[in-house]
Amino acid sequence: MNLSIRVEIFKEDDVYVALSPELNVSSFGETIYEAKESIKEAIEAFFEECREMGTLNEVLEESGFLRVENTWQSRRPVAEESLALAV
Repeated sequence: MNLSIRVEIFKEDDVYVALSPELNVSSFGETIYEAKESIKEAIEAFFEECREMGTLNEVLEESGFLRVENTWQSRRPVAEESLALAV
């Protein structure tokens, strides 16, 4: 199965944290490259566990992915903004 997943990478202290917000899976590395490789491994392990439990389709649906023909597509926002709030 081929699937495109959004990943965000943040610098926290001296490590880079990679997060897949749709799947709520995260990992880290000492460089951006290491964080990317680490999140790939974490997502692959997550999917393997879902397959073994027989819950992969359910997890993808709950994460907002849509089944189109024989593939899964992530949801796409119609707008994306940053909001400034006084709290």
